[in-house]
Amino acid sequence: MNWKRVLVAAPLSATLIFSAGAGAVSAESMEHEPTVETAAVDLRVDLGHLLSEHAFLAIETMRNGADGSEDFDASVAALNSNTEDLTAAISSVYGEEAGQSFNEMWSNHIGYFVDYVNATAEGDEEAKQMALDELSQYKEDFAQFLETATGERLEAGSLAESLQMHVDQLIGAFDSYVAGDYETAYQHEREAINHMHMVAKGLSSAIVDQMPEQFNNTMAVTPAGDLRANLGHLLSEHAGLAVIAMQNGIDGAEHFDASTMVLSENTGDLSAAIGSVYGEEAAQSFENMWSEHIGYFVDYVNATAEENEEAKQEALDNLSTYKEDFSAFIETATGGNVPAEDLANGLQMHVEQLIGAFDNYAQGNYEEAYNQAREAYGHMYDAATLLSSGIVMQNPDMFASDMPSGMPQTGLGTPADDNNMAWAWILGASVFGLAGFAAIRKFKPAENQK
Repeated sequence: MNWKRVLVAAPLSATLIFSAGAGAVSAESMEHEPTVETAAVDLRVDLGHLLSEHAFLAIETMRNGADGSEDFDASVAALNSNTEDLTAAISSVYGEEAGQSFNEMWSNHIGYFVDYVNATAEGDEEAKQMALDELSQYKEDFAQFLETATGERLEAGSLAESLQMHVDQLIGAFDSYVAGDYETAYQHEREAINHMHMVAKGLSSAIVDQMPEQFNNTMAVTPAGDLRANLGHLLSEHAGLAVIAMQNGIDGAEHFDASTMVLSENTGDLSAAIGSVYGEEAAQSFENMWSEHIGYFVDYVNATAEENEEAKQEALDNLSTYKEDFSAFIETATGGNVPAEDLANGLQMHVEQLIGAFDNYAQGNYEEAYNQAREAYGHMYDAATLLSSGIVMQNPDMFASDMPSGMPQTGLGTPADDNNMAWAWILGASVFGLAGFAAIRKFKPAENQK
């Protein structure tokens, strides 16, 4: 199969994710109260969403290409849709011409990954090296594009190093997968997702510094903004990894255990984040409930494999009870600043999206499965906004200090040194390889193999 031809031919859909001048938002600099919702933080979060989703979808699509799996075309279409959303985002800031330049370079770099996958399938080492050489040239060209676009607030050399890291992570995830080293493959996937959030941090800070009035003179990098961005990172990663683990479970895939391992690591990182603000006891309560809700999704997959409608309904009933209990827990923890009803509604949507993505995948409706997966990934940023807003309102002093408005000469955003508890959220979002928590119950492998 010529993957590149399929990629180009797949339908594209453009959705404007954010607009630099859209809507009035409160400015920390004017109100003197920390808030997670400013124009600058919105930009950072939207870029983090789309860039990290690109890494997630690219890795999954490369795996599908290597396997020749039936859902390959649908994953290509989802990756293309993400590119169009990123293009719309860039165009909304820098105009249509810059957006088209971005689209061309971004699509080209995806094509070079395609070439690498095809060359691997054909055992053509020369073609593999050619694809890597093309990616190397791309990083230089794209770094120069971003340096120019941001008025040299981002430095091309540092950007090129960051882009090389992105290439290394995606190629590493793919090579490890093909070699059967699934644990390493999924670790690279988590690293790639995390890295793109750091890119979004640096890029958004540079854009805001370049165009302060378009962002109401707010800053992309503040403790409150870090909290929202990092919760969005971990919660969206949970959704993405859960979708893949459920697919692997129904397929009886060889890499199922590796996918559940990183899902457990994500749970550990989320629990550590909760503990950094509310203490160890709250972290343990969160971990128990969060792991339990993952277990109910496991039950649903097992019941689907066994065609047991009664067991499927029992799993859904347990998820319904969970959403009420978990929402009450968060409302209590935040002193009522996150209303249980609002959170429960969001959790119900999360359940419906994951179940919808899984049901459609199991039925062979792959396009809709990936649409639901993208919705689930994006929805968790709304949940992160709700949760982080409540935490900041409850603990304003913890998130009161301002951060520098820009990070010139860098390709990445990095946490500043600070001993207050707010920074533990950042550590929770970036540290991988935490010790395993409560073991996730395993799916019963089905007959089919992905």
